[in-house]
Amino acid sequence: MSTPAPAPPASPLPPPPPLSPLPRTVRLLIAARAVNRLGAFSLAFLTVLISTEFRVGPATAGLVGAAFGLATIPSRLAGGRLADRLGPRRTIVLGLTGCAIAQLGLAGARDLPAAVGWAVLLGLAFELYEPPSQAMISDAVPADQRARAFGLLGAALAVAGLAAGLLAAALGHWGLRWLFVADAVTCLACAAVVRAVLPADARPAVRGPSAAPAAARPSPWRDRALVVLIVTGTLFALVYLQLTTALPLALARSGRPPAQAGLLYAVSALTVLAGQPLLRRRPSTRAGRSPQAARPGHADRAALRIGYLLFAAGLAGYAFAHTLPALLATTVLWSLGDLLLLGRVYAVVADLAPPGATGRYLAAYGTSWGIAAVAAPLLGTQALTRFGTTGLWLGLAACSLVLAATTSPGRRPPPASPA
Repeated sequence: MSTPAPAPPASPLPPPPPLSPLPRTVRLLIAARAVNRLGAFSLAFLTVLISTEFRVGPATAGLVGAAFGLATIPSRLAGGRLADRLGPRRTIVLGLTGCAIAQLGLAGARDLPAAVGWAVLLGLAFELYEPPSQAMISDAVPADQRARAFGLLGAALAVAGLAAGLLAAALGHWGLRWLFVADAVTCLACAAVVRAVLPADARPAVRGPSAAPAAARPSPWRDRALVVLIVTGTLFALVYLQLTTALPLALARSGRPPAQAGLLYAVSALTVLAGQPLLRRRPSTRAGRSPQAARPGHADRAALRIGYLLFAAGLAGYAFAHTLPALLATTVLWSLGDLLLLGRVYAVVADLAPPGATGRYLAAYGTSWGIAAVAAPLLGTQALTRFGTTGLWLGLAACSLVLAATTSPGRRPPPASPA
């Protein structure tokens, strides 16, 4: 009895095609935002400027900072609407110019009421350019490259932030007001680059009797999938902002120099930059995997969960790290989570937006960061006082685990292609 011939080995699947370079518009916009980030160090010194220049207590200076944070919420919403109506380039230039004017006003303020007014004006202009920047990136790249594009934006801003710290240290010797002057200069430089090199906005359509009424335009607040993302995004923002508000305080309470936070931030920025190749890989469909598992929505859900788990591991590591090498290692962990989370979440939000509503959707999601900017300093300092450094970091890690367990981007399936 003859034995059957063995079946020929299955031919391996061809590798996925390489990703094409990002469009020139995206690369220029990222470069312009990096220029702006070089001067975006003044806000960290806003309360210090108020308390030292006008001789008021920390509580009063904190109220001014909170007023700025509250003003950023309507600013982001207005930025989304202006991006969809005026166009992204006009809105970016308007927001950056407004920031420059307000920062120059703060630099020249001679009394507390004037400084408060300029701080609120800065908050109202501060987020105008964020939604149109994100919308321009989202509209310029294919859906499967959005996470990569937003990740590259985050990496560029992180690297520019390193240089910003050195620039702030140099200018700080001349006086705090010069920090706001330098920030205003970079805002104007970024606005000039955007105005000169980015494509002009399309003219808004003329409204007539056939124009759709305002009620017919899609509202992001009625999109349940987006509302879920806003809720989870607010929790994540509250956790994330503790790395800037509570980390230096936690280091001091642990007997370490608070200035070591700067070293940890530098390691984080370098990790995000070095990890960019992870965002350039296309998901491939392998034999034995169901078509459902290969859909982009499932890949995004898996990446977000891994990101939250890495973030939780890094935060929990801070609770038990007692040496500088241990602190550096845990910083790398949460930074890898940061790499997977921020750019991908914005890509998911952009995918949810109907045509013509990308700016409004991104603006609505961005309010989560405005809410967190007001609440994070209060919650972080209270948690540090009541539960100590170990309780703070373990509590934040638990929040990240909750986000990992409840993550569901809710991406809508793409429309069927015509036959």
